[in-house]
Amino acid sequence: MIQMIKTYEECRAFAAGFQGDPNFSDPMLSSEEQLQSNLIRPIGNPDRYCVFGVYHEETLIGLFAFLVIRDEQYMEMLAGLSHEKSAYLEALQYLKQHFPGYGIDFVFNPGNRLLREQLNLRKADFEPEQQKMVLEAPAPDMDTTGIVPLSDQYAEQYCAIHNKDMYWTGEKVMQAQDRFHTFLAIRDGRVVGYIDVTRTFKENEPFDLLVLEEYRRMGYGRKLLAKALEANAPNAMSVLVDADNVPAIRLYASMGFAKKQTILTAHWTVPSAE
Repeated sequence: MIQMIKTYEECRAFAAGFQGDPNFSDPMLSSEEQLQSNLIRPIGNPDRYCVFGVYHEETLIGLFAFLVIRDEQYMEMLAGLSHEKSAYLEALQYLKQHFPGYGIDFVFNPGNRLLREQLNLRKADFEPEQQKMVLEAPAPDMDTTGIVPLSDQYAEQYCAIHNKDMYWTGEKVMQAQDRFHTFLAIRDGRVVGYIDVTRTFKENEPFDLLVLEEYRRMGYGRKLLAKALEANAPNAMSVLVDADNVPAIRLYASMGFAKKQTILTAHWTVPSAE
């Protein structure tokens, strides 16, 4: 049985029971800031979020929270907690019934075989496993000459080189500069790299860091990250990188980041209503 969660007290003890679980803890709830932004605040804002519990009789056996962007038919799972196969089955069936045609991103613990199996059965597209890294040491002082904030002067070049295969495209980031810091690497008047990093949380996150291939190994990645860290202070920062991307892991480690848990992301397009 599905019921909407209306207060955090309804699910506080249930959610706490997953902390530290190596396979079923939720990487989106790994800090107090994430708990606030991905579960507690969404419960109080049903116009933008969908937070529901799966119950067996009167016992809560599954807890799920989703960001819902209705005009784009897009959702993102912000929390997904259960030890029961039946809870995932019922949750996915609920999504199929109420959100036909939506694209949904699931971000979860790679050890959660129950959710992974159900998404595999529905032919979801899986991204490479990612490594979470958290800033734990002060970044070294660096010369950031050539790194500038995004401006109208470079907007066209920025969008032209921006990754297209992601929700936060260059155009969307430009329209949401109240939510992002964006810095550009400039060489001879040309945009050769950029970093998009959130700016509204106690723990912010680089969403994208790119340097054009012919300008790599010239220090631009470290300069961009250094500028983002400078703008982010005194807030915390974490980042997700592909677990097999050794150069990126080394870059972040050199700037004071330490490895934490790994994360898996899958995209499921809900079948349209017949």
